[in-house]
Amino acid sequence: MPQVRNNGLPAYKRIQGAILKLLEAGQLKPGDPVDSERELAKIHSVSLMTARHALAGLERDGKVVRRRGAGTFVAPPKIHFNKLMSYTEQMSGRGLKISSKLLFVNVIDTAPEIAARLALPAASHLIKLERLRLGGDEPFAIETCYLSAHDFGGLMRARLDRMSLFSILEHDYGLRIAHADEEVDATTADAHSARLLGTPQGSALLRIRQQIFSTQGKIVMYVLGLYRSDRHTVLIRRFR
Repeated sequence: MPQVRNNGLPAYKRIQGAILKLLEAGQLKPGDPVDSERELAKIHSVSLMTARHALAGLERDGKVVRRRGAGTFVAPPKIHFNKLMSYTEQMSGRGLKISSKLLFVNVIDTAPEIAARLALPAASHLIKLERLRLGGDEPFAIETCYLSAHDFGGLMRARLDRMSLFSILEHDYGLRIAHADEEVDATTADAHSARLLGTPQGSALLRIRQQIFSTQGKIVMYVLGLYRSDRHTVLIRRFR
């Protein structure tokens, strides 16, 4: 039976809670060592098996990594794509400091393939917005968004390096985001993306292409995202 304290929580949950509090308070940061099984067993007056069970659970949740012969360390943060959210919402939900670097914003009219993905005529004027997304001062992703310049021309004046695009669309345009159709595959970093993301050229990246729909069923945005594969996980629930 799992060891239990007088608060009714299994002892392994209490150990996990103590470690998570240190993470949330910033007292433990990515790469920092976590107390060993023996140290945790001694601190919390539990068996070695209970301490091992606590760390195994944190490892499954992506909170820590266990390196054979070296110990247990705080894992680098990862973003889980199991709900349609803005990048700001994803990062905030993981307790990470967020920021964006505006790489490019302008109106283009020479992207017929992108216009087709937005269900617009081939020569349509589009807003192209490219941003480097950072979490905890580390580059996480390069996101390039395309929208109709006719419908959303005011975006050119927005603080796109500081504000969530979803929030701007909702508050300034009364737009309600409903769902996204996504294509997910793997690609490799070219010289440009490798430099921005701080990864070796040719390293694996997660590529996600999204057509984002409003509640009226209209495609309002096309997004091409290149994500560091060591910072992102796609969670899929399958039913039999």
